[in-house]
Amino acid sequence: MGHFMTTVSYFVVLFISAVLADGGLVGVNYGRIANDLPEPTKVVELMKSQGINRAKLYDSDPTVVKDFADSGIKLVVAIPNELLSSVVKKPSFANSWVQENIAAHYPKTQIEAIAVGNEVFVDPANTTNFLVPAMKNIHSALVKLNLDKAIKVSSPVALSALQNSYPSSAGSFKTELIEPVMKPMFEFLRSTGSYLMVNVYPFFAYAANSDVISLDYALFRENPGVVDSGNGLRYFNLFDAQIDAVFAAMSALKYNDLKVVVSETGWPSNGDKNEIGASQENAADYNGNLVKRVLTGGGTPLKSNSVLDVYLFAMFNENQKTGPTSEKNYGLFYPNQQKVYNIPLTEEGLKAWKGGKRQSAPVSGGGGGNNNSSTSGGGIGGTGGVSTSSSGHTWCVANDKSGEEKLQNALDYACGEGGADCHSIQPGAACYSPNTLEAHASFAMNSYYQKNSRAVGTCDFGGAAYVVTQTPKFGKCELPTN
Repeated sequence: MGHFMTTVSYFVVLFISAVLADGGLVGVNYGRIANDLPEPTKVVELMKSQGINRAKLYDSDPTVVKDFADSGIKLVVAIPNELLSSVVKKPSFANSWVQENIAAHYPKTQIEAIAVGNEVFVDPANTTNFLVPAMKNIHSALVKLNLDKAIKVSSPVALSALQNSYPSSAGSFKTELIEPVMKPMFEFLRSTGSYLMVNVYPFFAYAANSDVISLDYALFRENPGVVDSGNGLRYFNLFDAQIDAVFAAMSALKYNDLKVVVSETGWPSNGDKNEIGASQENAADYNGNLVKRVLTGGGTPLKSNSVLDVYLFAMFNENQKTGPTSEKNYGLFYPNQQKVYNIPLTEEGLKAWKGGKRQSAPVSGGGGGNNNSSTSGGGIGGTGGVSTSSSGHTWCVANDKSGEEKLQNALDYACGEGGADCHSIQPGAACYSPNTLEAHASFAMNSYYQKNSRAVGTCDFGGAAYVVTQTPKFGKCELPTN
């Protein structure tokens, strides 16, 4: 997940399958950054008790994969970002990985897809150039084992891959990604009959811009809608607007025939005081209304015939996540397997669900407005652009619990390949004092974050940073907003 969730080695995502005639699949992430979660065998049983028949892992832990054997649950496994270079440089490594992590378990464990990396474009280790070659090598290894028809290959992409996302009709990919990565990846997906995975979080856009985004619009509640000035379509929720920005970006490159799967989305049930909108009520409304929207069928305003498959984040609250309080509170379940709140997860559950219909008090700006500035990645989608008031600003600061090595790597990357403006933390400059790793890393990572228009996923650095909504100061140095 962009924004604190790129440590793929510890993540598992599962699908809750509920298929209607014209509906899609609804999924829920099963993260494991916690020390109090049930054993995987018990989690598999919980999935089955909830009617779940699809699961997606963000690693290939053999004990977890084995626990899905004979469960009736179809599985997606993943290759962590740190292995992509090995997959590319040594085709024999790719062959061995597929043999040991896929073929060894298949078909007792019903593996149906492989996710190659996770949000590679925002990985501070800069593994972008390895992505498409790695996908091809993994697919070639599947071909050798005659598994390529049964098992698809894809890669989850953060919404920050977009250069523009507002209005949705103006959606476009970042220029530097188009020729070297996006087009080759789309060609690969098309030729292999696969699909694009995209991670979408309306919560981040709302929390950072609550003065111009209506809460009703963000939570799928009743609202008057927002008209896209480019194509005249009316949007009634931020989620659809963000998805259509992706569709528009793909269409601009002539790949509008590819299927899009929302590999991550969610809303926290608790957060810090400055994390606007994080509450149990809002989380229940967002996730419950999203489930209803997906299971009852219908596509987006731009692609009305496209069936959406969506993975909710997350299965459990995770007590070892870094960052603000919200990061530990995306779960649908507590570690004791009790529900955090009641929402439907299947067609049967949807019939009895009474939530999600309330209308909250109006929010200033109403989700409309005349601000035509584009957003990058974070994607306000069909709302009125990024607020220029202080209440809409966010900053990126160092996570001092991530350790000196991660902070130093993040500092080096931001000031180097990341292109951050680090002049102010040089000896004698305005923000050199205090001369601490935390202060200097915060300045550098925030510069990178602001340079990238505060896009979702650009303040993570492998868990070394997180977003705050109040102006951070180190000594006399106040971090800038641009």
